[in-house]
Formats: sequence, C-alpha cells, structure tokens
Amino acid sequence: MNLGLQDKVAVVTGASRGLGKAIATQLASEGCKLVICARGQEGLMAAQKEIMSLYATPVLALDTDLTHMGAPEKLIDRTVEHYGGVDLLVNNAGGNRRGKFADLSDQDWEDILTLNLKMHLRTTRAAIPHMQKKGSGSILFIGSIFGREAGGAGLSIYNTTKSALMSAAKIMALELAPDGIRVNTLAPGSIQFPGGSWDKRVKSDPEGMKVFIAENLPIGRFGTAQEIGDVAAFLLSDRASLITGVCLNADGGQSHSLI
Repeated sequence: MNLGLQDKVAVVTGASRGLGKAIATQLASEGCKLVICARGQEGLMAAQKEIMSLYATPVLALDTDLTHMGAPEKLIDRTVEHYGGVDLLVNNAGGNRRGKFADLSDQDWEDILTLNLKMHLRTTRAAIPHMQKKGSGSILFIGSIFGREAGGAGLSIYNTTKSALMSAAKIMALELAPDGIRVNTLAPGSIQFPGGSWDKRVKSDPEGMKVFIAENLPIGRFGTAQEIGDVAAFLLSDRASLITGVCLNADGGQSHSLI
C-alpha cells in the first residue's frame, strides 16, 4: 500500500534506537524527509548513517535534549529552516523511574513528567502553527498500554505520564480537527529490540521470560520495533484520514482494557 508520504517532512524524537529509530526508518522507506533527534551524538549519527544507507532520503540529525527549556522550540525552528515546514511529528522519546509511590521524591516526579509529558507538549505546541499554515498535519504520541491500564507496582510515575499523554492528545485532536490536523496515540505492549529493557531481561533470564511470554503474550512472542514502525507510519499517513483522537494498542493481545 502506498501511504502517500513521499516528501512529507517528519520529525521523530528519541530516534537513535528502538521504536524511534524503527519509526524513522519506516517513514524514510515511504519517502519522508526526516529530522531525527536524541540525546547522545554517537548513537544518533549511527542511526542517520544507517537510514541514509537504506533509503535515498535526506535525514537531518540533531543532538538535542528536549528536557531543556527552549530545546523543543529550537528543534521545530531548525526543521522549518531546513525543509520549509513540518508535516508529521512523532513524540517518541521517554523513560521511566521505578519505585514505590511513597519513596518517590518531587524531583523524581518532575524529571519524568518533563521527560514523558511536558517536552512532548512543548514540541507539539511549537509545531502546530506550521501545520496550521499548511492546513494539514499529523501528530503521533508514543504511549504505552500501561497508560490505558495499571502497569503494576513501582510504575506510578510511568503510568501517570502515559495516561496524561493520551488524555492531552484526545483533546488536541478535537481542537485541531478544523485545521486539518490529526492527533493520535500509539500504545505499544512489550516490545523487544537490541539494547531495550525486554531484550536485557531475555538475555539475563531466558527461562523466566519464557514463563512471562506464556502467561502474558497471547501471540507467543514479544513485539518488534519494526511492527511498531509499520503501525506508526500508517497512523501518520492520509490512509488513516478518518482516524483522529484514538489510542491504538499494538500489543499482540497483551492488554486487558476493554476499550
């Protein structure tokens, strides 16, 4: 299926590895002009080199810490200066800090709220005027099934930030629909990719992970970053023109939510 993304300008955050890199690679395969960013120049440059070796599309790599004030706005400004606009935005970067709620400090909450929520809101706010000028755009937030349902003990910050992201995206979708801008959230389940947390667990405890898969993953395996990249590219494209304001699970049946 031709997704109609040729020459669209796409910004993907947290794109040096894992889901962000897979999404950026899939968008490149569809002919998008890319801006990728992450913290850490070495991994980012390696991702840029790999993507450009696979597809004949321009990739601007910006070593950026979006948690710094002004950095999200600068990212969008650089994109517009380089390509003349922005059509697609993938808010993917994020992280976690485990701990019992009673033991977590205000600083713990502030750090992850900024990393998983505030910086995405700032980046999106900076991109919206440029999409409004074009009368079109597509924004995608990478959430988690643990924003739709309980993620378990030790995940109070993670669960809260992912739920907030989904809620904000829903309201944005309603507000921006008249401007031709779609806003959606993609909620992955347990995804294994090199260097990721599930990959580390598989390597350190293969027998335990076999039990986890049998008990939690109906399809009998972890998901792949490529599968998330495929779904993301579809949601960003005009082939999904009727889809806005949704949170789509991509989890192989792992989640327990009824909606």
